[in-house]
Amino acid sequence: MKITINDNRKIFAIEEEFSKLFPYLKLEFFSKPHEPGGASSRKPIRNESKTLGECRTVHTNGTLTITPHLTVSDLENSFRDVYGLGVHVLRKSGKSWLETSMTEGWTLEEQNKQGEALSTVT
Repeated sequence: MKITINDNRKIFAIEEEFSKLFPYLKLEFFSKPHEPGGASSRKPIRNESKTLGECRTVHTNGTLTITPHLTVSDLENSFRDVYGLGVHVLRKSGKSWLETSMTEGWTLEEQNKQGEALSTVT
């Protein structure tokens, strides 16, 4: 999957694209990027109709390639380092969404499978 990054893109559009490929994961955008291995800023962006240009510190345009074998850490680092965006991947667990900071070395595919397993247990 390739996601186009530019100042005019809406946050909700990026989140939707990501969730189509990984239905048990979601991207959450934050007002400030977090440090690798650290917890997210406590200020998630709640207005998902904001544009990326309103939320980032680096205004580089480009295409971010996301594959199932990409680790959570690598994805979050790319958003932060290349595009100046604070993003954290969350994994579904039943009806809740959990931060993946303790398992950020897992691939997106592994995270999504774990989310599915935790959300389909009866």
